[in-house]
This record gives sequence, C-alpha cells and structure tokens, in this order.
Amino acid sequence: MIKRLLLSSLMMGVCLPTVTVAQDVAPQAAVRPAASDRALSVEARAAALVSAMTLQEKLAIIHAYFPPLAKPAEPIAMLPSAGHLPGIPRLGIPTLRESDASLGVANQVEQRKGDVATALPASLATAATFNPRIAYEGGAMIGAEARSKTFNILLAGGVNLTRDPWNGRNFEYLGEDPLLAGVMAGEHIRGVQSNHIVSTIKHFALNAQETGRNVLDARIDKAALRESDLLAFEIATEIGQPASVMCAYNKVNGDYACENDWLLNSVLKQDWGYKGWVMSDWGAVHSTEKAAINGLDQESGQELDDAIYFGTPFADAIKAGRIPMARLDDMVRRILHGVIASGLMDDPVPDAAASIDYAAHADVAQRAAEEGIVLLKNKGDLLPLAKTARKILLIGGHADVGVLSGGGSSQVRSVGGAPVEIPLTKGAAASFARMTWHASSPLQAIRALAPDAQVTYVDGSDPKAAAAAARNADIAILFAWQWQTEAQDPETMALPDNQDGLIAAVARANARTVLVLETGGPVLMPWLEKVPAVLQAWYPGQRGGEAIARILFGDVAPSGRLPITFPASAAQAPRPEPVGLDRLHAAEARRDAGDKTNYGMSGGVASFPVDYPEGAEVGYRWYAGRKVQPLFPFGHGLTYTSFRYANLSISGGAGLRVSFDVTNSGARAGADVPQVYVQAKSAAGTRAYRLAGFDKVQLAPGETRRVSITVDPRIIARFEDAAPDRAASGWKVDAGAYPIVVGRFAGDTVLSGTATLDALSIRP
Repeated sequence: MIKRLLLSSLMMGVCLPTVTVAQDVAPQAAVRPAASDRALSVEARAAALVSAMTLQEKLAIIHAYFPPLAKPAEPIAMLPSAGHLPGIPRLGIPTLRESDASLGVANQVEQRKGDVATALPASLATAATFNPRIAYEGGAMIGAEARSKTFNILLAGGVNLTRDPWNGRNFEYLGEDPLLAGVMAGEHIRGVQSNHIVSTIKHFALNAQETGRNVLDARIDKAALRESDLLAFEIATEIGQPASVMCAYNKVNGDYACENDWLLNSVLKQDWGYKGWVMSDWGAVHSTEKAAINGLDQESGQELDDAIYFGTPFADAIKAGRIPMARLDDMVRRILHGVIASGLMDDPVPDAAASIDYAAHADVAQRAAEEGIVLLKNKGDLLPLAKTARKILLIGGHADVGVLSGGGSSQVRSVGGAPVEIPLTKGAAASFARMTWHASSPLQAIRALAPDAQVTYVDGSDPKAAAAAARNADIAILFAWQWQTEAQDPETMALPDNQDGLIAAVARANARTVLVLETGGPVLMPWLEKVPAVLQAWYPGQRGGEAIARILFGDVAPSGRLPITFPASAAQAPRPEPVGLDRLHAAEARRDAGDKTNYGMSGGVASFPVDYPEGAEVGYRWYAGRKVQPLFPFGHGLTYTSFRYANLSISGGAGLRVSFDVTNSGARAGADVPQVYVQAKSAAGTRAYRLAGFDKVQLAPGETRRVSITVDPRIIARFEDAAPDRAASGWKVDAGAYPIVVGRFAGDTVLSGTATLDALSIRP
C-alpha cells in the first residue's frame, strides 16, 4: 500500500465532506445487549448493530481517513499512521486505527517520532523456513506490538505469488507456490488475529509487478488464476480467517480489482462464502456505484483517491436509489462482522500504549532469520567456519553496522535505530521509502563468536584494496546487496554498484571467500563458479547480523529452502524485465522536462496490458515445462549434515496420503525439509509436478522419523470453469494414475511411486 506523503502539497486542502441525508433514525434500545451477547452468532450480533445504526453512521463507516493528508470537518485525534476510522461509542463500535505491518508495525519515514518496533526478516525469508510455526509466531509478535501501540487493524497478509523474479515487492510475499504461500500466509494472519485485532489478506489479486501497478491490466485465463494465485488466497483465507480482504491496485481482465465483480462477488463472497469486508488499497478506488455494486465494502485512505467516492457521491447514490439500501447494510454488516469475529469488539485495544518486551520479540525475529537463511553453495565444506581462524575480513554491505531492509509500506523503524539511511531523490517510492539498514552488525556478532580472532572490515568501495586486504585474511566474508522497494521494480537483476567486479576480485585473491547475499529475491551470479560458499540471507531483520554469524560458525545449522526459483539469466524468466518500462520512462521524462500536471496515483502512466500466458504454471513449473535448468531450483537448500529417505507408502482412492521415513545420516543435528510433488493436469491441459506437501523435521544424528502428508485435493485438481453454469464449475480430480516423487527440491527424485485416485468433484 503506497503512502505518498509528498502528495500533501497537492492535497492538503482535501476535507472529509459533511454528508447530510434524511432518514436518520433513533437506535433500538435493546441493541447494545444484543450486540454484546457472545452467545449469539457473529452474524446475529452484526445484524443487530446494523439495525440500530443511523444512516449517517452507516455512511461514515464505509470510508476511512488517511491521517497524513486528512483534514476532517471536526477535529479528531488521529495517530500518524495508515488509516483512521472514528468509532461509534453508543453502540460499542471501536475506533479503527490501521497500520502497515507486513514485517512489523511500520513507521516508514518516522511519522511518529521515536516510535520503534521489532522488524521481522523479509516475508521471503519466512517462506524459506518452510515452517508454519515460524509464520504464526511472527504474526503473533507483530499483532502483540500493534495492540500495545493501540493499533487494531494490520495491513498484513501479503500472498501474491512471485511470477517474475525481479518484482520489487517479492520480498514482502511468500514465494511462487500456492500451497506454500497459502499455508504460510494463513498462519501469519492467524498469529496476528490471536491478539484480537484485525488482519487483512492482500493484494487481491494478481498484483505481480510494481511498474504501472495503478493502471496495468493483468490478463490471465480465469481457470489458471483459480489454480495459482487465487488458490493461495483461498488456502490462506481458510487457515487464517482474515477479517478483511484488501483488493489490489491493478486491473484483472479489464476491470480494476477494487470494482471487479468476478473477483469480489463471484469468487470471494459467493464461491468462498467470505463474510468479512473488502477494503481498498490506498488510492485504488475509481468509482462509486460500480465499486459498491461489484463488491467493495470500504474505501481506505480516501484522500489518496481522485475523489472521496464513498463520501458525498455515495450518499447521493443512496438517496437516488442507484445503490440499494440493502447493499449499504451489507457493506456495514461485513465490516462489523470482521470487527466482531476477530475478537476486537469484545476485547478492545487499550486507549494508551502499553509496554513491550522487545528483547523477547527480537528472539522471534532472530529465529525466523536463522531458519530462513538458505545455504546455496558450500564447495569443499567451507562452512561452517572454524572458530580457530585468526584473521577474518568482512567486506562491503555496511556489515560493520547493520543489515539491509526492504523499502515501502512494510519498512519498520526497528529497535536500535537505523545506522545507515539514504533518502531517495527520485522514483515512485521517494515520498515514503528510504534505503535503510537495521542496527544489527555482522561485524560485532562475528567478533562475539570468534573472540580470539582479528576481525576487521573494509567497505569494498575499492575492489583492488578489498582484494589486497583479502589476501592477508584466513577467511574473507563478503556482503553483497540489492535494495528493493514497493512502487518500483528494479530494471535489472544484476547487483548494483559494480559489486560483481568486487566479488570476482576478492574471490581471486582468497580461495576461502564466503558470500552473503542481502537481496529481496534472485540476482544474477556471473561469479558463482569462483565463490566456494554462498548464503542467501534475504533482508534478515533486526537480528540479522546475529543470525548470519550463527549460521556461518555452525551454532545453527542452515535449514532454509528457496521459496522461489533463481534463474540463471533474466531470459529464462517468463518476462525478462518489467512490462511497461517504456511508458514509465516516458512519464518520468515528461516530469523531468517540467510537466507539473497532477496525474494522481497513475503518475502519468497510461493503462497497458500485462499478459500471463504461463497461467497456472508459475515458477518451477514454468522452468520444468520448458526444460530449462535454473541456477538454483525451488526448494533448494544445503545444510551441515545429510538426510536419507526410505520406505515410501502411498494410499489413494478417495484421498491421497504419502508417508516415508527421514533419517539424519550425518554426524550432527539438523533440520530437513522433505517435499512431495505430484504430477497432475491443469485446466489448460498441461502436466506438471506440483508441490503437494512438505514438512520440516529436526533430527539428531542417526534419528529416524516417519513423515506423513495428506494432500489437499485442490493441489492436484484442475479447475473447470463452466460459466455461465456456475453449478457445473469447480475442482475436478480425474480418475487414474498420478506419479509421485519425494525429493529435496523441485525436479529432484529420491523416492518415487504412483497413486491411483478416484474421480472427485469439489464445488468452489
């Protein structure tokens, strides 16, 4: 969600209009007891509140302020934050205070001076743990801090699948596979809402790139969308029960996501039976009547839209009968349903901020980082490093003071401060993002683990000087980085600032070079053959330095697995660069030439299509279908021990269950992530192996554990879209034989077998 704070110069005159509509009625006397009766269903309680609300109150609850730009007609105490909606005290409806919170309670450009929060690693790091418990603990931690800061709605739960390796917002999401992303997002949301506050799930749907995100038209076959991105949302919604869904900026098959009847009404509310409310992304509303009739329940961040569509225009449409009163009641009922179902109504957040155990919460962030770091390469078992090394050199990446953070609405002002913070001078993210490092020094962490060694640092700005220093070191640890942010896509997958040259020079100078990558996704690695050990640390959060050090020295064995394929070149990906770059560059050139026109959220970029011909074959399925060998496959990750699989058992028929033994066959304890893949046919007729299940098992040397995985039939089904006959649409498992493999990554086969399944139909 974009927070264009610099729009204030254009929009500070925007005020919430005073809406005057007849039909205000007195509340029913019995509403408060009925709405408070926990013996009643959530639906009954929400309906009782709606029946007691005046028309004015109903109209007020369907649009919310964006505090940095809001100028309400009456003074209101608002926290500087993402959103604010005044409550209705007489009915016990709480004030709704919203914060960005994908990776922690956000405070991007320090709107709230001095307010810090615990920063989790990037969501890709959480996905890389393949551990749903880590996702839950991260959500619970963020929810607890939000509640203590008096926020009660968190704009969390990002589950958009990674379709392109260069997407600037990949680090906020949970990878390319619908099962993995859906499970991890669902657990994160469940963790947030365990604090009796609201979490969203976002961005619904197909927000797969940042270039032109406000105007692009994502075009895809509907059945393929059901089998990919929408399946991830469906699984996450079932597990997490998010109180609200946030619709996306972009269009989907011709209609904006926030006024898309098929997405919001047909899929979400009818097929999935979703009872909560749909809120818009900030600046994603384009109409009043179309948006309301087609499923949008609340306009969020209203000052960022071209008009406050759910203010006076909505009241006028109600008065004229263009929007039925029943639809307004449904919108309000859905909002109240989410507030009640999440526990917020019965357990309101405190009026004043409470104390937070930041030390305990930092441990949550560190565990996530340690489990999410992926050991990509370890030639000659260079890692773990010997603590007997006498000269250790760290190079680059500001590793003397901290670790890199991603940018945008997820950016957290972390405990400990920002030792490096670089403002942006141009680009769509310049008004609400900064290049920031968390104060978690790898240098200090390594010195703590190797107190007898001489541990030094050079900044790497001079490759020759860095190489000369590396020649005299027992071990050279080089930190490379690529910063990514919401609102902008990197135009290349290459590392910036001649880091490729630096890495090559250091690797030539010292054969014991370890590379630590702090990136928001895959990068090109022309130096890979020359570097013996590579760690993918992502954006590792506020305890990232400590986590990296413990992995390097073996205090923790790496157990992360890639939730996203790393291509060998940009040409291997479905789209080698962001679609619409030419339009973006043209708009930037106009502004540079002095064009002062206010183009709103579009930035002057005209609408353009983005086609997704890969359909449901996202990520590793795309590479396998084209018989392309990526640099590192989905699911890949090394560790400091070894594991053996045996005794495969497959039961089929009406359901599919796969069981096998996992044994730690190495000399030290470690965690393994066995993965089950099933070959199935999509609606498009293509056959591909799909991740059908996974587990994470921690084993001592010699220990064996039986792993059993029950496969969700939707994973192996095809979606049959029989529109307009909705009754005939749904998931279809064809009777027959289904090849099954158990392996360590996509494309790996350690065990194999075949399941014979009965035909099965599942209504959507």
